[in-house]
Amino acid sequence: MPKEFPVSRKRITLEEIKAHYKIGEYRDLVACVMELIEGNRIKPVQASKTNGKSPALYNAYHIIREQKDYSQYEEELKFQLSPMLDNEYYLKNLEKYLADREKVLQLSRYLTEHKDRMEKQISMNERSCEIWGREKYLTKEGGISLLKNLKFELEKLGVYETIEPIAYYSRHKDCPQNILIIENKDTFYSMRRHLLEGHERILGTEIGTLIYGGGKGISRAMKDLDKCVEPYIYNPQNRMLYFGDLDYEGIIIYETLFREFGSTYRLEPFKRAYEAMMEKAGRLSSLPDTKKGQNRNIGRIFLGCFGADMGRRMETLLQGGTYIAQEILNIMDFDQAGEEDGL
Repeated sequence: MPKEFPVSRKRITLEEIKAHYKIGEYRDLVACVMELIEGNRIKPVQASKTNGKSPALYNAYHIIREQKDYSQYEEELKFQLSPMLDNEYYLKNLEKYLADREKVLQLSRYLTEHKDRMEKQISMNERSCEIWGREKYLTKEGGISLLKNLKFELEKLGVYETIEPIAYYSRHKDCPQNILIIENKDTFYSMRRHLLEGHERILGTEIGTLIYGGGKGISRAMKDLDKCVEPYIYNPQNRMLYFGDLDYEGIIIYETLFREFGSTYRLEPFKRAYEAMMEKAGRLSSLPDTKKGQNRNIGRIFLGCFGADMGRRMETLLQGGTYIAQEILNIMDFDQAGEEDGL
């Protein structure tokens, strides 16, 4: 006979008892119910009345739970836990503490014996493995909830969240320099190839470093730029140019970057590249339609960087439901001199 009814249940019907124990004959059901009552496992719900059979059984029963002695765990929480951890939640939820106890004690021991190790930042997965022996416990297996229960801030563990590595190519490491962030992979590789062939300029602008932005991912990467690249790249004396598709999404990427990092870096659109896109697109018979579902809520940050006439032409192009992919420019276009553009 199974020892426990489902933990979530407080009452159980006669028919559910029959199904739970897979009983076929009524006399076996009677024997089962009597054994459960004598074993102080259930007691009749008087209001449910009997089933009218002989011998009669009540139609429903209260499930009696064994009262556990939690005193040793209360003592453990009060006197053995690290003072850096708050015990209030688990003292009120001792059943939950039993479920989390091993992980709580592992953290408590770490804080007691290795507190100094948290002075040096390491990744979340590395710290998780160091404390619990499971690299994903913090991020995917309930570690954040455990810390919340103990009122312990994640930052106190001395961790940082890792991001996807940034792909970049530097022609030199001098500062200041022009750094060009490129939205799409094809253009990044083409411009990198152009520089590797010995060129110093792209569309008339001297470029020191290329960074592959990867679309919207560049915004997150920029927050931890100092962890992803060498110091000469995030030097505030540098000028950062952005170049992406001429569509709503590409413009929003730039405007988001400017709002978040415009006060930290000298950030602006790579105007000569966008102008070259417009010039080349003007020779085409048609342009592709704007991709469906794009957020069209752009501001004036991007368009305001261009002259009035160019800004109007770009706006007309977008409002007409078309866009220009940055791949319209290829390696054969990068030698265009344009207006010489320095720092």
